[in-house]
Amino acid sequence: MTQTLEEFRERFRLDDLEVARTEHWVWSVRPAPATLGAGVLSLARFATRFGEITTEEGADLARAVRLVEATLDRAFAPAKINYLMLMMVDRHVHQHVLPRYPESRRFAGLEWEDEGWPGLPSLSGHHDRAGSPVLLAVRDTLRQALPAR
Repeated sequence: MTQTLEEFRERFRLDDLEVARTEHWVWSVRPAPATLGAGVLSLARFATRFGEITTEEGADLARAVRLVEATLDRAFAPAKINYLMLMMVDRHVHQHVLPRYPESRRFAGLEWEDEGWPGLPSLSGHHDRAGSPVLLAVRDTLRQALPAR
């Protein structure tokens, strides 16, 4: 399966759902939210293996993760944050960022349950929230919680 960066950007709706970017990484809301604040952290240029990232991209990944974690803490105060880098269907270098919660949360008029807590996260949860108004509300809340850079 061959996938281009543009196809990845379309599939994950990066133009609509981007929260922030660093020099080499793009953080966006996950189009099918597994938990409240779930996102995708993807390399800004196309690559299919994590080992292909440069030293500069690796250093910038550390900066991007600090930004993601500080923002999620301010916006939703998760108990933990999990990162999954599977790249089985979408082979472009990216990781799913999954804030984890031991109890349900209420946001955008909806109850959010972390169906896998305290075990493995359920990636199939909350597909009913994939509508743009909910995702845009999550994106906007995260953008407002971004620390000053």
